[in-house]
Amino acid sequence: MKVGSYEMDESESDEEDEMCFEYDKFCYEGLSFSDFRTSRMMRVNTDEEITKSYEELGNRTQGLEEAKRKISSYTPGSWIEKVDSMKLSDYDVPRTTSLMLVGPKGSGKTSLINRISKVFEDDKFAPERAQVSYKDTVEEPNHSYVGDGTLFLHKYMIPRESSSFCLYDTRSLSDYSHENIITLEHWMTKGVRHGELVMRESDSQNLRTRMKLKAFKKGCMSSEKNKVNFVIFVVNGHSVLKAMRSKGEDTHYVKLIASAFNCPFVSFRDDRPLLVVTHGDLLGIFERVYIRLYLGKILGISPTKQIFDIPAADTPDPETDVLIVDMLRSALEQADKNLPPKTFMNKVLSPFQSSTMRLLMVVLVVIAILFAMVFRGHILQIFGLRPNFHEVWPKQDIQWHKIRHLWLDDLH
Repeated sequence: MKVGSYEMDESESDEEDEMCFEYDKFCYEGLSFSDFRTSRMMRVNTDEEITKSYEELGNRTQGLEEAKRKISSYTPGSWIEKVDSMKLSDYDVPRTTSLMLVGPKGSGKTSLINRISKVFEDDKFAPERAQVSYKDTVEEPNHSYVGDGTLFLHKYMIPRESSSFCLYDTRSLSDYSHENIITLEHWMTKGVRHGELVMRESDSQNLRTRMKLKAFKKGCMSSEKNKVNFVIFVVNGHSVLKAMRSKGEDTHYVKLIASAFNCPFVSFRDDRPLLVVTHGDLLGIFERVYIRLYLGKILGISPTKQIFDIPAADTPDPETDVLIVDMLRSALEQADKNLPPKTFMNKVLSPFQSSTMRLLMVVLVVIAILFAMVFRGHILQIFGLRPNFHEVWPKQDIQWHKIRHLWLDDLH
């Protein structure tokens, strides 16, 4: 069997049949025959649609430059869905659209940011913007590396010189779901800040000491917090496949993803996050297809519209660039779609949203207060416009001996 430029041998075909059987058993066990038949036909159709999308990637590279130009020319709110005759000025549009990447350890978030950045870099020899922890084995959940990984929030403008949208690289998800919910709630309700240290209750004392030392050395945390406009989950396809083949014996990785993905704070109205599957280039096509089917079933999202299979390889590849542009276009459209309308106070204060205008407003208020104090005090008195206190209430001498009888009567 041949898919695109990848040709499947007979042993892989047998393995696909086995995986297909296991998937159908996982998804449709307990259904009546008619329901099973209908559900299986739907799965087969989705399977064919995903497979066809891989085959068509080569043809889509012809429109890559135009697609990149549209992303590069994006401005916050430019893809907003205007409803009820609302104008762009009626929405609370950020200066920079913030997309946040979330995922378990070893999922490839930092590598994905470097890969995205290079799609829009004119200088192909430019060094990687984000530092990736070295590993000489395929990432596995709960695997310890020499490095600590990403401990601080990092903001990356895309493209580098633009201010239209940015990606936030975050610390990997904890092995404890309750800690992830707390962290996600904080990011989504309080905002994210470049350079902010991310600490957890489960961090060892040794790690806490190193983290605080790094924070002290770093010494630079942005004073500006950004609201997260959309969330992109990143998972390791190889780790997902391992969970699938464990037949329920080792599903911690998938449960961890599902718990964080289903956190209500990362959804925007009815729109849930996008999902990027990395390291698919280490797997066969049929494995990549069934990983998307499996994750779509587990998370309740479309495997064809909301799951993007983006290889982790750093080598230039136009087909991967197409997938990256598709993913970014979808994320930015979702972010604009869910921009909130302005409140009354937003409309009143909107001219003062920039830091320059806020500073100018503070200076003017201070000057006005000082002027009022001087004007009401010394200047009025100098020009004789401020009445003297003793003129308003003239001093009166009390003749105590004449009223002595009043308080003597009270004593008697």
